[in-house]
Amino acid sequence: MSTPLARCVGAARTYGRGPAATVALQPVDCEIHPNARLALVGPSGSGKSTLLHLLAGLDTPTRGVVEWPAIGDRAQLRPGPVAVVFQGPALMPALSVVENVALPLVLAGETSEQANLEAQAALERLGLAELAEQLPEEISGGQSQRVAVARALAGRPRLILADEPTGQLDSARAAEVVDVLLDAAEHSDAALLVSTHDLAVAARLRDRWEIHGGRLETEAPCPA
Repeated sequence: MSTPLARCVGAARTYGRGPAATVALQPVDCEIHPNARLALVGPSGSGKSTLLHLLAGLDTPTRGVVEWPAIGDRAQLRPGPVAVVFQGPALMPALSVVENVALPLVLAGETSEQANLEAQAALERLGLAELAEQLPEEISGGQSQRVAVARALAGRPRLILADEPTGQLDSARAAEVVDVLLDAAEHSDAALLVSTHDLAVAARLRDRWEIHGGRLETEAPCPA
């Protein structure tokens, strides 16, 4: 068995205290291994984003632990080993597409020249090179989400976590973004977890986790 890229051991998350406390995630035990293709399925408010944010190191559990055995500690997750794609692309409107993709690398200490080279390479891998000098307002919603994937890939991640990446797209654009995520994972030799409430999206991935009421209830293959 390969060493897990990410692992939850009894990890739970509660927001607030006392009578007003909200349990967003019941204690979870799970692992993501190299080359995983996982759909995390559940309705809105079921805990999908909470679990994904814990696995990404964007949040900390109030109980239990989250570990990254094959990567290192939380400080080593970004930029590089763990990439996150959110529901909205969240591009900086004043920056060009290539500058948006390069920004996390610059913030991590790379020179602008090297970051731009890596950003250009990520755009080329996703067939977006012709958009490099465009501003976010000049491209479509589907293109913006693909740019967000390119930004995540610029650091050559080992684990890609996508949080409802197709939630704001129609079915045709959603299919394109899933194509891009799957291709990106293959070319980067990365594991991929996609949280979604869309069963058509989930069916594109090899395995499925289901979450309801903050409880990870099943772990089963997606139906063919």
